[in-house]
Amino acid sequence: MSGKKLLNTVEKCVDENLEGLVTINPGLRLIKDSRVVVRADIESVKTAGKVALLCGGGSGHEPAHAGYVGSGMLSCAVAGSVFTSPPPQDILTGLRMITKNNPAGTLVIIKNYTGDRINFGLALERAKAEGMSCDIVVVGEDSALTSHDKTAGRRGLGGTVFIHKIAGALAEEGKSLDEVTKLSQQAIDNMGTIGLALGACSTPGSSGPLFTVQSDEMELGLGLHGEAGVKRIKLMTSKETVKVMIDHMRNPENSTHLPIKTGDRVACMINNLGGMSVLEMNVIAKDTIQYLEGDLGLKVDRAYCSTYVTSLEMAGISISLLHLNDTFTRCLDAPTTAPAWLVPLLGPGQTDRQTPEPMTPIGGPNAEGQQIKGASISKDEGDRIYDMILKACERLEAAKEMLDGLDSESGDGDCGSTMSRGAQCIREKLGKKENPGLSVTNPFQLSLELASIVESVMGGSSGGIYSLFFTAASSQLQKEVTVQSWLQSMVAGIAAIQRYGGAEPGDRTMLDALWAAKETFQGKLADMSPVEAFKEAVKAGESAAENTKSLKARAGRASYVSADLLTKPDPGAMAVAVWLRAIQDTLN
Repeated sequence: MSGKKLLNTVEKCVDENLEGLVTINPGLRLIKDSRVVVRADIESVKTAGKVALLCGGGSGHEPAHAGYVGSGMLSCAVAGSVFTSPPPQDILTGLRMITKNNPAGTLVIIKNYTGDRINFGLALERAKAEGMSCDIVVVGEDSALTSHDKTAGRRGLGGTVFIHKIAGALAEEGKSLDEVTKLSQQAIDNMGTIGLALGACSTPGSSGPLFTVQSDEMELGLGLHGEAGVKRIKLMTSKETVKVMIDHMRNPENSTHLPIKTGDRVACMINNLGGMSVLEMNVIAKDTIQYLEGDLGLKVDRAYCSTYVTSLEMAGISISLLHLNDTFTRCLDAPTTAPAWLVPLLGPGQTDRQTPEPMTPIGGPNAEGQQIKGASISKDEGDRIYDMILKACERLEAAKEMLDGLDSESGDGDCGSTMSRGAQCIREKLGKKENPGLSVTNPFQLSLELASIVESVMGGSSGGIYSLFFTAASSQLQKEVTVQSWLQSMVAGIAAIQRYGGAEPGDRTMLDALWAAKETFQGKLADMSPVEAFKEAVKAGESAAENTKSLKARAGRASYVSADLLTKPDPGAMAVAVWLRAIQDTLN
């Protein structure tokens, strides 16, 4: 990981970050010549006689802390340089702004880092000397440390946001400074956090990451400033990782563990440290809730999963647990205008979070009362269709390497593999001729069965296109099965491909072979038998497929490839030619 950042200057990045925040959040204001963000309606807080809240720390943890300024949360946030505690003068500026002429006073919330304790403590003492009413709580909920020796204490991590929310709600309710302070400290004492990283972050202006994690390793128990954790562990699955993290957090042999037992009510916050994808976060959230509720027997009444406190772009997470009581739950649910707080959604009438059961699907191929039978054909005709399907599948499987080779020029080299995968599954489901597994004597049902198979097995655009083809074709085989209905089913299938796929004849796609075969079959039926007309159709389809090598690609993945590289026939069109020829060979 490089130190590459999209900034203007390293020196001004913190200031411009704050300027951007207040630009898009009109409820926030930036105090001139400082790195202090304050509620735009701060005077209404003073007039109402409500306790004000101030927090802050080094930058690089966005959206913390300025993102939590708003009614129901912080009144003011003070930012330092990246990973550096803010200077006492800026903190004092913030305290004056929210505490002067406010008899209710201010609670200062800080994380347990030496720089924060010293600088915020110094500003607090100066504020008191000026006659301001202030108190402080120090958040230290890190559950990673195992040593029983004297240390600097538990670090403040992502759980700090819980304290912002609880203290902010209590202040909004009109509680006194003493009450807000005591209940905030109670929440701190009943909370734990454990962090883990797949890789380190890099600070603005640096040339690389702050520490190195090997590709097959993870760092357990790290803090928020790029510092290494308590130990390196091997890379695991999400489920295994969540278990290791929570087991470490609750291990009584660790001096900083959080005691939890079956039946405890907790709030859980799964925090993105900056570099995790939403996909990963959702998987981790599922595994976390399932382990807490299913394996440990906890009652997770509130669950949160998002980016709350980061370490720049660190690829990692933290998991925070807070023991809940009615007061804390009420405070977590209270409204706030802070832009970074995400509300956990509950179902209608729910007071506690519940993991929803899957809903029963409506309709689908297996739903009772949804089946339309369709017209049937004789056993002999069904046997012939069986032979056609079987031969088409065998030919497509045999053509796998040829089609993949063609696709390596114009796509991602998997056309043959995709077609072969679908053909293999159809062949397996087809079963024995004497007792076929597909509805070969009911072309309407057969078309829908083939559509379902290719859609679920082939995947990608090929699976979708063939599923469209078979699904649309089925509508013409519902009431009767004749030569004309077979022709119309082909017409309907091609029309669906054009409508939804966007391709036209001549665009260098599978449609070129299908279109040529359909047009020829339709034109020859007046003068030939259906079998002879189909033979001519197959020849036309094969010729059109071969001629795609001279066409300009105007649809599909090949349209993004340089024309100079497209010297061979389109693999999708060639696949159509393969199965058309297989069908004809069963008619001889």
